Amino acid sequence: MSFLDKLKEAFSKKDDKATYLSGFKKSKQTFGDQLNQMQYKYKGVDDEFLEQLTIILLESDVGIETADYICEQMKIKCSEYPTITFKWAMNFLLETMKEIYEATPDKPISFNENGTTVFLLEGVNGSGKTTTSAKLARMFLDQGKSVAFTAADTFRAGAIDQLAKWGERLGVPCIKGIENGDPSAAIVDGCRYAIENNIDILLCDTAGRLQNKANLMNELSKMNRVAAKEIPGAPHNTWLVLDATTGQNGLSQAQIFAEATNLSGIILTKMDGTAKGGIVIAIKHKLHIPVYYLGLGEQPKDLRPFDLDAYLYSISEGLENAK
Repeated sequence: MSFLDKLKEAFSKKDDKATYLSGFKKSKQTFGDQLNQMQYKYKGVDDEFLEQLTIILLESDVGIETADYICEQMKIKCSEYPTITFKWAMNFLLETMKEIYEATPDKPISFNENGTTVFLLEGVNGSGKTTTSAKLARMFLDQGKSVAFTAADTFRAGAIDQLAKWGERLGVPCIKGIENGDPSAAIVDGCRYAIENNIDILLCDTAGRLQNKANLMNELSKMNRVAAKEIPGAPHNTWLVLDATTGQNGLSQAQIFAEATNLSGIILTKMDGTAKGGIVIAIKHKLHIPVYYLGLGEQPKDLRPFDLDAYLYSISEGLENAK
């Protein structure tokens, strides 16, 4: 059975097939559908084939470095065969993308077995960080866990009130920072509230200003220090929320945050609104940071755990029928 056929078989057993296919519809049009057209234009994997493949990878926002690596691997794999069908070339392509993602093993999400698990959620304005906090809260509530918010994005106008309103809707307490105040003070208050009230999950919506990297690093490192003083091991998870529609700009943001703090994971929002699904592979290839969740729609249920096989099949659906 070919790799593409195995992908299809694995995908057929998933519970969230419709959400993935809908969420990656635009990415499939840019990636899978464009690849499918190549079988009618090229005979074999030659320089022209690889040049067109590079263009498609770049349009999908894989990025030049990762695109070049993929094409180099394709050239090596295909060179072992005197003749190769288009379908087998696509097998090698998707197989290579999977190998890139799996080259660095993903660490499981860290939970504190002896008390509150603290999540620091970072990201620039407009990334969907506050809405994602609410979706995560809904997910943990559905798992039977108690949840609290800390509104520590004190410099963005309306951010504190926005999170507080989500708290009211979900029945989740929100410990609010002071507007334009020290975000770390809000983290301390949130941690103390969580301890006093035996909260399982503390979601901290933090500031993410990129104007000055030194200030960002100082701000984030201070938040890490104060959290650790209040709750041993905190923050247990530091996640960056990225707007997938920003593509390579999002990758640049991730690099800055990765230099400023110990990022343990990434959430990609607004995947359903972009054709730039290749950003998933680019992030893992360049930064070796796992993508834990994808925003594949506006509803709370549309925040889905990242599934590599489901992702690869959704952006390439139909290639298994190639000749």
